[in-house]
Amino acid sequence: MTSAPPSPAHLALQARIESVHIGRSLILRDIDLALPTGRWTAIVGPNGAGKSTLLRALAGLQPALGQVQLLGRPLADWPAKARGRSLAWLGQAEQGADDLLALDVVMLGRLPHQAWLAAPSAADHQAVAHAMRQTQCWDWRGRPLAELSGGERQRVLLARALAVDADVLLMDEPLAHLDPPHQADWLGVVRALVARGRTVVSVLHELNMALMADDLLVMQAGRVCHHGAAHEPTSHAALTRVFDERIRLMPMEGLWVALPRLDAPPAGAHTVPPP
Repeated sequence: MTSAPPSPAHLALQARIESVHIGRSLILRDIDLALPTGRWTAIVGPNGAGKSTLLRALAGLQPALGQVQLLGRPLADWPAKARGRSLAWLGQAEQGADDLLALDVVMLGRLPHQAWLAAPSAADHQAVAHAMRQTQCWDWRGRPLAELSGGERQRVLLARALAVDADVLLMDEPLAHLDPPHQADWLGVVRALVARGRTVVSVLHELNMALMADDLLVMQAGRVCHHGAAHEPTSHAALTRVFDERIRLMPMEGLWVALPRLDAPPAGAHTVPPP
């Protein structure tokens, strides 16, 4: 028995995108997806599949031929501040002002909640402190961004996204530069957000982490080729297929893990006929 699709009132994001071009290159085509509220969706696929471009289109940061709806309302119809309060963004390899203190960077996440030129409120300071403690970066709140390592910097930028306290969070490669313990901490943060009814959509290269998501959105060659629960066999089959059967999935201690197939030929390998 199949379940009914979620109603528009229970969709965090809905997209019908005919195409996305960057320059003369066609990056995305024929995108039709609906992401329900209160779930974590991991976008996965090989390099060049269009994962980051799709996430940027969902955020309204990438021009697209089509329409994206946020919480049942066309993204273009949202006033800027209201959209900023409802949709938080963490981009890939983001660069911040190196002379800003970590605390000030995270406080930028509270701008959609503040009146023009208003000083941060007590609620703003509380949200920032909570976000920085969630990502274990509170102790260096007084240090400039330039003094932080790649992993420390990433945790500050993640705290900035969390400080928005948005209903929907879009994160592009949020685990970049994070060591395994802090990747586990990120997973805990995401699960806590979803438990509160928030929606998280993340582009991940770390397939073992992606397999812990509620849903997998599998991409190849600019299209969504599968969207389903992460534990379903059909999702696993789609994942191995887009990686040319060069990975295998297996259960381990109650979790699914992705392992490289060392006996598989290199990507793009072809047989050269003998002379």
